[in-house]
Amino acid sequence: MQRCHHASASPAGRTSGACDDAPVTSTSHPPHRHSHGHAHSHSHSHGPATPVSAHLRKVIAALLVPFAAAVVAGLIILWPGGVPPHPHTGLGLDQQTESGRVVKIEELDCPKSGAQPPPSQQQQGAPQPTKGKCEKAEIEVTSGKDKGHTFTEMVQPDASRRYDVGQEVVLAYAPKAPEALRYSVTDVNRTLPMAILAGIFALSVVVVGRLRGVFALVALVISFGVLTMFILPAILQGSDPLLVAVVGGSAIMLIALYMCHGLNARTSVAVLGTLTSLLVIGLLGSFFIDWAHLTGNTDDQTGLVHGLYPEIEIRGLLLAGIIIGSLGVLDDVTVTQTSAVWELKEADPTANWRKLYGSAMRIGRDHIASVVNTLVLAYAGASLPLLLLFSIADSGVSTVATSEIVAAEIVRTLVGSIGLVASVPVTTVLAALVVSADRQTATTGRGRARGGRRRRAK
Repeated sequence: MQRCHHASASPAGRTSGACDDAPVTSTSHPPHRHSHGHAHSHSHSHGPATPVSAHLRKVIAALLVPFAAAVVAGLIILWPGGVPPHPHTGLGLDQQTESGRVVKIEELDCPKSGAQPPPSQQQQGAPQPTKGKCEKAEIEVTSGKDKGHTFTEMVQPDASRRYDVGQEVVLAYAPKAPEALRYSVTDVNRTLPMAILAGIFALSVVVVGRLRGVFALVALVISFGVLTMFILPAILQGSDPLLVAVVGGSAIMLIALYMCHGLNARTSVAVLGTLTSLLVIGLLGSFFIDWAHLTGNTDDQTGLVHGLYPEIEIRGLLLAGIIIGSLGVLDDVTVTQTSAVWELKEADPTANWRKLYGSAMRIGRDHIASVVNTLVLAYAGASLPLLLLFSIADSGVSTVATSEIVAAEIVRTLVGSIGLVASVPVTTVLAALVVSADRQTATTGRGRARGGRRRRAK
């Protein structure tokens, strides 16, 4: 067998090399997975997961198939069949709406427009009229039985919402009110900008993620369908919000993970890690909601829902929101940790589960530091008006923080963060044990090592 030295270029441009008949001594070191020079490539690809043994597939199936069957059974038993009807109250979002368009705007002096009472009729201590021009907007109804009907609406100088001619608006319709008061502008029609933004998002996902991005969008649509067609109507029909959230969230998790990452052992381990973390979140959330005596009725929307559907258990609704809100971030963490363990095993087939766990946890700690901050900031951004209470309240930070309206958000944030932190070691140890116990992985690694030595010996 010959051993060939690397060829070198001569000044004339020809290549020369030397081969001798010295025997090649094989080594016991594992093959080096990076080829250097022009053929260098990175080994940490995220392609299809290495197949696992039939025995391990049976073990994973024995754990997940009963769970998936229970989720399907829960969907069938709790399926609501639509949102239960109720009489419209005309309050907030619970009102009939029609479409409208601004056809004319006229500026008027506020006293002449009748928007403010004359000074002689104003009560002592009442706020004085805002100086400036008022706007008299003429609105045309563009849908419903009164299509073509017009009415006027006055806009004060200090109003936060201003109108433009041709602007599409949403009208509140009160059929039992006097004819002159049946219509009023309740919002702006944002269909076009929201549709364009959604299109940009979908295009970005497909361009960067390609086929996997397409699957992610399909999973997103299915998740939204489960939320709107099962979770919300089932809660409105009086089913236990916690049970509905667990069943619906589990269905979303199974569909999203397997559709985006494939039906393989790697994804199954991520599912097990996510389930364990959701169990931690559910137990902690239930305990601290009870201990802190949180009712969940902290805003007008919740009060309106409870008024329309008194049978809804509001405290369960709070816990259900915590579980569903944490699900998306948990999926990200568990999939990342599982993939890290699999890639580490591919790089070092001889590593035992302790070594894999230690290496993957170093990755996980970096992930925890960034994702926990992301989760806290996401909740803070959604509750920014509540955070203003810390700066304007005269009763002190501790009093404001322990009031129910703020404490509910704190419990939501901290319970979700604890579950997120717990998901890293739980998923990592599960993945390390699974990939180390797989006989086929070790055999494949040894086969690759022998194949690599044979290729170098030729």
